[in-house]
Amino acid sequence: MFSYIFIIIISSLCLICSCTTKKEEVQKKAEKAPVAELIKQANSIFGKIPEKMPGSENDTPELIELGKKLYFDKRLSVNDTISCNSCHNIENKKAGVDNLPTSPGAHGKRGNRNSPTVLNAGFHIAQFWDGRAATLEEQAKMPIINPVEMAMPSEEEGKEVVKKVSSIDDYNELFKKAFPNEPEPLTFDNIAKAIAAFERTLITKDLFDDFLSGKKDALTEEEIEGLELFIKNGCTACHNGPLLGGRMFQKIGTVHPYENKEDLGRFNVTGIESDKYVFKVPSLRNVVLTYPYFHDGRVPTIEEAVKKMAWLQFGKELTEEEVNKIVKFLNTLSDKSRVSSQ
Repeated sequence: MFSYIFIIIISSLCLICSCTTKKEEVQKKAEKAPVAELIKQANSIFGKIPEKMPGSENDTPELIELGKKLYFDKRLSVNDTISCNSCHNIENKKAGVDNLPTSPGAHGKRGNRNSPTVLNAGFHIAQFWDGRAATLEEQAKMPIINPVEMAMPSEEEGKEVVKKVSSIDDYNELFKKAFPNEPEPLTFDNIAKAIAAFERTLITKDLFDDFLSGKKDALTEEEIEGLELFIKNGCTACHNGPLLGGRMFQKIGTVHPYENKEDLGRFNVTGIESDKYVFKVPSLRNVVLTYPYFHDGRVPTIEEAVKKMAWLQFGKELTEEEVNKIVKFLNTLSDKSRVSSQ
């Protein structure tokens, strides 16, 4: 009799434990469901950064190595003082910028726009804030012969640039290896092609990509809340796609005007009235590392940039808590190799 009662008690306990376990499993699934749905939603709005940039299928190791050498060579400037890397710094875990409002050129004069990051640049719809260059190759030429930037003579489409590079070290041999089928491998076009090939290797990987791949714990609770606020407040109207930007042009100050009225933006390229104060929407990948902000570099912190954009574009006044949570999310967009020791 005692054994019978004991068996009933044990069976009941097992049943209770089993029910409790099942209840906990259901509860855990319910808790995870919103995150799973958010990952699905985020993938539909953004998507991961592709493994390779458009055009990279034709880039050879020789071409990339040549481009890297050119990218870091200060002798591409008129007085051997600045290189591509001077304004778009990728050394020492820098995020492809110099972190200055505007950058000094070879003669010390500054331009009127903030230097955008070179990281992931080949995925953008166009180059420069106003989109005046359609490709990385077009972009690579312009600073070299810009009188405010690297200041090499611009006559005859880079003739003096080619002449100078031809007289340097082993460049002639390197161009022959990079362009083996061309009778004249060292040309201004090929200088630009080589630099562009190297820039196509500058692809970043971050925690947000891990999250998009289905790793639910890649982001903290606060970072997830920041992502939700980012979506809820309409930021994704412009900052969408794999780069969270870089794929359209938009007016700065759609609701409230931006204080800088001097730079007319894309209007200077197109001459179209509606393009006044229109700029390329910047990518938010690595944005926390690429301060200061906006096309003129006038906004020093990411917190101020988030708050200001909500006001300018949507007429919203975000709370300090909302700003901080959105910034927490934006931190997840930083390249892991550039923040690993920070």
